[in-house]
Amino acid sequence: MTKLTVGPYVASMKTSPAQVRDRHAFLTRARLRDDVPHVAGLPLVGLGGSCGKPAFLLPYLIRWDEANTQALETVGAEFGCFVEYGAYPHLKLEDGGQEVAAVQDWSNMGMVFIRPGYERGEELLVRLRDALAPAGG
Repeated sequence: MTKLTVGPYVASMKTSPAQVRDRHAFLTRARLRDDVPHVAGLPLVGLGGSCGKPAFLLPYLIRWDEANTQALETVGAEFGCFVEYGAYPHLKLEDGGQEVAAVQDWSNMGMVFIRPGYERGEELLVRLRDALAPAGG
């Protein structure tokens, strides 16, 4: 698998410093959200506020426990990553510490953020989706 295919879409959502006060340009960009892309069957549901990483909606809720945090660490190891447990878990490359993914759990949804330029982004998204799925469901 390859990088995520949403790079151009993500770029179209961003603006230049000269346009940050341009309401009409914002409204034009906002209409792009009417037809969002999907990757590995998961819809893009937003961008990380500070980092701009695309966020994909998981088809289930996550409640962190021993089993799924171990599954997360196993997936991380497959991709040469360690898990950094902050407000929510982040996968960071062992070599250099670059963040390539984050998994957020909320009361009403679970999301995976993936760095768009990461060479194995789509593969990592699929592995996380499959590995974190609740048992029996």
